[in-house]
Amino acid sequence: KTFAAKNVLSGNGKKYWSTDDNATTPELILDLGKPKTFNIVSLREFLPLGQRIEACALDQWKDGQWVQFAAGTSIGSRRLIRGDFVTTSKVRLRITQSPVCPALAEIGLFAEPSPKAASPAESGLSWPKADPAAVAHWQALRFGMFIHWGPVSLTGHEIGWSRGAETPVDVYDNLYHQFNPTNFNADEWVSIAKATGMKYIVLTTKHHDGFCLWDTKFTDYNIMHTPFHRDVVKELAAACKKQRIEFGAYYSVPDWYDTNWPVTSPAGTVKREKCDLDVYEKYLQNQITELIKNYGPLITIWNDMPAPYGKRGADTIKLVRRLQPNILINNRTGDGGDYDTPEQRIGKFQMDRPWESCMTVSAHNHWAWGGADDGVKSTAACLDMLIRGPGGDGNILLNVGPRPDGVIDPEQAARLKEIGAWLAKNGESIYGTRGGPWEPTPALASTRKDNRIYVHVLNWGEDPVRLPNIPAKIVSAKLLNGGKAEMHQAATEIEISVAPANRDARDTVVVLKLDSAALKIPAVAVPQLPAESSK
Repeated sequence: KTFAAKNVLSGNGKKYWSTDDNATTPELILDLGKPKTFNIVSLREFLPLGQRIEACALDQWKDGQWVQFAAGTSIGSRRLIRGDFVTTSKVRLRITQSPVCPALAEIGLFAEPSPKAASPAESGLSWPKADPAAVAHWQALRFGMFIHWGPVSLTGHEIGWSRGAETPVDVYDNLYHQFNPTNFNADEWVSIAKATGMKYIVLTTKHHDGFCLWDTKFTDYNIMHTPFHRDVVKELAAACKKQRIEFGAYYSVPDWYDTNWPVTSPAGTVKREKCDLDVYEKYLQNQITELIKNYGPLITIWNDMPAPYGKRGADTIKLVRRLQPNILINNRTGDGGDYDTPEQRIGKFQMDRPWESCMTVSAHNHWAWGGADDGVKSTAACLDMLIRGPGGDGNILLNVGPRPDGVIDPEQAARLKEIGAWLAKNGESIYGTRGGPWEPTPALASTRKDNRIYVHVLNWGEDPVRLPNIPAKIVSAKLLNGGKAEMHQAATEIEISVAPANRDARDTVVVLKLDSAALKIPAVAVPQLPAESSK
């Protein structure tokens, strides 16, 4: 059954597409009339009926037939699927897994520079490159905490995106008058991050809704004009410094509250009759200057959703480099940046350019607090992210959404504690490592440092595990946490076996000691057997 395709991004939070009760794998077809180019698809379920969709796929109409160009898992309150640019006149959303009939509230198509397109060729950068030592330091940390928070937590809806959708604009913009998170304790937040094994924190100092969590001098729409009247950024930066965790600032490029930004809510789809990007650029640069000067040194400035800021992003990079030479800035400035940022998916194996996947612990993929029934992802799912990120040579930035009273939701905190317990035993195979040499497969990932390779066996579909040989001699093999691992290195392949009683159900980490530096080994693709691919 096909959804009725109308009222797309209508802003009416009570409208949704649905199907007959017994139709759990329906389609929604958007006829765009003429070819459109985009690289982001935004999806949102109608959550008053509960989260139902567990997997979906997206197709484009190409050469007279449907061709898949993207796929995703659960949707929840917001799912942004970023990928390569697609030009098509029709888009088909296929719900491939749902226990009951799905209910979709929104689908949107957007175009912004892709990570690769946003990164100028190294030979002709319009902005100064990052300090290589700063990049290496950031990569070695491997695991950080993302925090999305603000007055929107009073509603249990998504930050920024619910403005003009679930929550009327005038109601959303006045939530700050009620925002009084008296239980906020920056030291507790940082302690939770530290116990989780996270090495840095990135806070949404200003999201798309324009509300600022610090004592900024450039707008009254900030935390100091709430009943709380305390500078959250100041307290969190100080707590990070005290507990020796790096601190970074998320700063949204778009501002749907500011009248000088070209578009406004819902979801940046309404064009303003008047705007002034020159004035807005001064505002953005003044605020980023405040963040670095007053709360630094920062490990990163984390920009977001830069279209239509474009080449002005080069000025942002020049500014932050001038203020703090060893700072990093991500690739969402509008004109490049130091590292790529795949969202709600683990990045591909990539050693020639740094990357960081931003993921949510929320079961519904909520960034801000999703309410008391939001739930959390399983420990196994969280650890899978944490292992596959470094296995692909990337970092993982795992998000929490604190409650409106200032407390990190106990269910989220409990899940983080379990991740921390795993890292306490296995952190050697994550921190300070690089990805490979074997590229990740559904069954395994590998990391390396010095003269050691850590093979993370996530699925024993094949026993023994067979890997292509490498140009180095393996002098020993053992389990990271003690125990015996058998290894045989032949001319073309390596076999690894571990007795079933000694395997870990989540991740069996085998340490291979080499006679030379592990990083000198070129990346190796691992052929997948049909049985392994199906798991």
